[in-house]
Formats: sequence, structure tokens, C-alpha cells
Amino acid sequence: MRLAKYLAHCGVASRRRAEELIAAGRVTVAGEKVTDPARDVDHSSGVAIGGRPVRPEPHEIWMLNKPAGVVSTAKEPGRRRAVVELVDSERRLYPVGRLDADSTGLILLTNDGELANRLTHPRYGVERTYRVRLRHRVTESQLRRLRGGVDLDDGPTSPAKVRRTSPRVIEMTITEGRNRQVRRMIESVGNQVVALARIRFGPLALGTLPEGKARRLRTPEVRRLWKDAEG
Repeated sequence: MRLAKYLAHCGVASRRRAEELIAAGRVTVAGEKVTDPARDVDHSSGVAIGGRPVRPEPHEIWMLNKPAGVVSTAKEPGRRRAVVELVDSERRLYPVGRLDADSTGLILLTNDGELANRLTHPRYGVERTYRVRLRHRVTESQLRRLRGGVDLDDGPTSPAKVRRTSPRVIEMTITEGRNRQVRRMIESVGNQVVALARIRFGPLALGTLPEGKARRLRTPEVRRLWKDAEG
């Protein structure tokens, strides 16, 4: 197995983050520093990060209803709480993608780097749906522009699915995960976001999970996630 994939499989980080750790020289194999993410390894190869052995662990994936003010990181150096602190697990979990600190709703946490990579990579087109409360009434022109994709400073977006549920509330579905993408798309058509909550990720709906609470996904739910992530 490729070294980067092995690290992701062991729950160290997503595959992209694992490649960064390898490039930074933090990974050794049998005591030797390795900077090639394609190096072939297995559980007997003596893979370590910072001198600590890395071995596979059972995979877990959790759904959390993130409150406002909680950051989507594995650790938070400041005073704000991190999403991992709200999940009752002994595994080395990390968030699948991110939600802004001001945003709320469904976020997934896992130690399965391969699944995390597939769920967040644009190539696989996994949908995320958001309930968006706007400052101004949404117009038909704004809806059309969002549905056709808009130009942002980091390039044009893919078309979004948009449904108006009230004069100032829409549900918006995208398949990309750019930084603050929904907020920037709304601003680009001349409106502003007042509140933003993710209500669906792939086949999973937030449902009635209370704010600040998490639950471990059941096996059939994990299977549906993998099916969605096959692209």
C-alpha cells in the first residue's frame, strides 16, 4: 500500500494531509526518513511519525450537529472548542471538510482517511445541502445565477441546486467544498448570509440530532456513504 494511503488508512489524517506530513519529512519507515508518498509499506514496515509507530485502528465515522462558535479542526490552539471535543470516542478523529465557526449543522468526523478523501474531493461530486437565511428577499434573478454557477475570485463554481422555502430562506446544494463557498456565492449575486446550517451530507440528513450532540453512524449508513463516494 502507498505510504500516504497507509497513513490515511491508519487514521492519522486525510490522504492529502498525509502527503503534506511526508513532504515535510515527519514520516519514517524502519527508522529512515521518507519523502515519497508512493513508497510501498504495510503494517510490518515500521512506519512512524515523530518517532511514534503508526498502526491501523478500527474505523469510526460520526455525525455531529455543530453549534456556532465551535471550530472544525482536530485541535484548537485558542479558547474556542473544537469539533472533536464533542465526540465521545478514543479514536484519533478529524473532521471531513469544514464548516465555518459561525456556521452550524451536520459535520462528519472519522479516522478513515480514504473515505474522508473521497467525500471531500470534487471529482466524486458528493452533495452537501445548506439551509441559508438571507438578509434580503431572494429574487428570481439571484436564484437563476446561483443555479448556473457564479464567478468567484478563485474561479467559477459549478451550478448549484437552489430551492426557495420562504422569501429570505433557501436550501442550496453544492458538490464543491471551497472556503466559505456558500457565503461567497450569495454575496456574488448581491445578497448576504445571516445564518447558515448544513442539513445534509451525501445520503445523510441531520434530522433531529440535537445541537452539540453526536452519534456514531450505523453500518448501513457507512455503506451508503461509500456508495455516494464512488463518483
